[in-house]
Amino acid sequence: MELFHLVASLFQQPATMELTRMGVVYAHLIACCVAIGMVLTSDIAMIKQLFQGRDSTAADKEHLHALKQTVLLSLAALWVTGIGIVALDYSQKGAVYFLNPKLQAKILVVALLTLNGWVLHSVVMPAMDKAGSLLKLDINARNLALFSGVVSGVSWFYGAMLGIARPLSWKYSLSDIMFAYPVLICLGFAAMTLLVKWAANRTTTQVPARMNPALASW
Repeated sequence: MELFHLVASLFQQPATMELTRMGVVYAHLIACCVAIGMVLTSDIAMIKQLFQGRDSTAADKEHLHALKQTVLLSLAALWVTGIGIVALDYSQKGAVYFLNPKLQAKILVVALLTLNGWVLHSVVMPAMDKAGSLLKLDINARNLALFSGVVSGVSWFYGAMLGIARPLSWKYSLSDIMFAYPVLICLGFAAMTLLVKWAANRTTTQVPARMNPALASW
């Protein structure tokens, strides 16, 4: 009991609380940076592959599965450390802390990111494994894959922005803070749809030439 009271009294010290919060925020930041780095490099590689007209390889599939595991772990770490930050701040500020629209926006984005992650890992990735590549998916599955991918990318970057956006606290409503979120998703989805359609048409026109070299010389 004496040890418990000693630990409890230690955590009641402002300096201890500040250092604890700093450590949890640092872990939160690292988890976010790892996931964003993996998602960004994966998206760039996919876009480059579409521009070059290359198909997926075994190495691409291995990278996709490694990405899946890393992002899942990062998302789990994000939830654990995020709950830790919220608990520490709640202990200092009380229930009014949850009325902050910026906090509500961040929780909403992370919740949507988690739901979208489930769709990606349970529906999209198995379909891509079966089809072999994004371009070989049927139109509905391809649109779902593109939409989920865009939501993932936008959500990670939007959540990171909200994490460092202290000036937004208590100054704007939830709708104001979230206004750009669906706009970015729509723009990203439209851009990726056009890119994939262009890549698919390019691949289709290149196939006959590869099958019949005589036609390519005309």
